[in-house]
Amino acid sequence: MTIQDFDIQVASAQHIDYAQQICDEMAESAKARGTGIAQRSPEYVANKMLEGKAVIAFHKDGTWAGFCYIETWSHGDFVANSGLVVNPIFRKVGLAKAIKHKIFDLSRTKYPESKIFGLTTGLAVMKINSELGYEPVTYSELTQDENFWQGCKSCVNYDILTSKDRKNCMCTAMLFDPAEKIKEYEDKMKKITHKATLLERIENAIKKRIGQDHD
Repeated sequence: MTIQDFDIQVASAQHIDYAQQICDEMAESAKARGTGIAQRSPEYVANKMLEGKAVIAFHKDGTWAGFCYIETWSHGDFVANSGLVVNPIFRKVGLAKAIKHKIFDLSRTKYPESKIFGLTTGLAVMKINSELGYEPVTYSELTQDENFWQGCKSCVNYDILTSKDRKNCMCTAMLFDPAEKIKEYEDKMKKITHKATLLERIENAIKKRIGQDHD
């Protein structure tokens, strides 16, 4: 079984019957990890599908394989890719990574100027986030939207979060800032241009010297 055996697509109205199964698997996965997640109802998940703010994966035989959805906070200034879940029978084939890439691309298309962030204890997710351009940040750089932090109430570590005034917890905060990425790209291009100009000047100086030697 390889990643080519799966179809990952933007979820829509035709997929709402899978909402209950997705929610059940989210709860089971959180229990197995010993961490909490912001619990969502099948209605909430179905609504994400109807809004075109989710991706769903299927095995080529039609079996549901995975899911992830987009949430917006602080009037759209911040976006989170939440509820990533993979059907246990399809783990270890790179499906979580493929779903993360798909939902990230969808987020960038729908909210090109928004900062994309995540809180996670999973090393695998941190690695995928790093590949996508996320950077580790302090909690103060994330959304301060109360509704987002309310979602942490169902986590076993919520008392730790509140005792530290939401400044840190067991999760690592990671952020993709499009404005920062544009600046990094511009700085890189400036360096390339500067190097090219410098090389051109050196080349011209060498040509001039060769010309003088021939004279």
